[in-house]
Amino acid sequence: MNFFLNQLLNALLLGGIYALIAVGYTLVYGIVKLVNFAHGEVYMIGAFLGVVCIATLGLPFWAGLALAVIGCGLLGLLVEYFAYRPMRQAPRLAALITAVGVSLFLQNLAMLVWGSEPRAFPALAPPGEEHFFQRAIVGTRGDADSVFIPGKFVFIWAVTITLMLLLDWIVQRTRIGKAMRACSLDKGAAALMGIDVNRIISFTFMLGAAMAAVAGVSYGLYIGSQVGFRMGVYPGVIAFSAAVLGGIGNLRGAFLGGIIMGLIEVGTRAYLCPWLDISGGYSIAFAFAILIGVILVRPTGILGSTAVDRS
Repeated sequence: MNFFLNQLLNALLLGGIYALIAVGYTLVYGIVKLVNFAHGEVYMIGAFLGVVCIATLGLPFWAGLALAVIGCGLLGLLVEYFAYRPMRQAPRLAALITAVGVSLFLQNLAMLVWGSEPRAFPALAPPGEEHFFQRAIVGTRGDADSVFIPGKFVFIWAVTITLMLLLDWIVQRTRIGKAMRACSLDKGAAALMGIDVNRIISFTFMLGAAMAAVAGVSYGLYIGSQVGFRMGVYPGVIAFSAAVLGGIGNLRGAFLGGIIMGLIEVGTRAYLCPWLDISGGYSIAFAFAILIGVILVRPTGILGSTAVDRS
């Protein structure tokens, strides 16, 4: 039972990180109908910025997280302005190829700047001391008979829930959120009503990139290693799948899809893969298989709605 609860906690934590990445996909697609395949690389750069700020510059964790969020927000703004804005009136295939090109560019840029070897997430306490994030809030570290919840679990989950609620409030209750929803429905009509569409799209990219930065730093804190220039590839694809599963364009759907993908991945790795006597790496394949099954039954996703075009 305790093993099950520990795996459930891991699944919810990983699902929350996927949800933070998936939000960026669903925000951008909801407004400009573009699948930003470079979003996984923004998540990767957020993790690197957190490592550099904490390990190299010696800044406290909160300052490193804040600078990673600001840096990725500016990166999202630059990517939208220089790469996607000139392609806005181009065919969708051209914009899609541009997104793949931006993804490869950011990967190679990160490799040139930080090297090809993965980096470990820095220790947050001096040698011999234990930081709150490593300290056990519930249970005992290494005790298989107890439910172990370290401080970093509480922090990551609290941040995930808070940011998702904040983002939902921004979109549903604020003036700029109403402008975002107006642009999502009809950018031409929104422009005629006095909305600066370019500014709203730029803000959307910045918001999604900031969420990806939080996810990147959280993942580095969660896993403790493997912060490398290719770390955004698989989480980016899984988060996009989570957005599709929940209903791309729907914020709550992105959150739900992220949690489901985390549950499937960790659950199959912990139970199904050992039962089948196969590598735990196949857990991602099972997650995609279930995604395909759901899409075949409900193409719009779990919380997605069918759009009706009227002539």
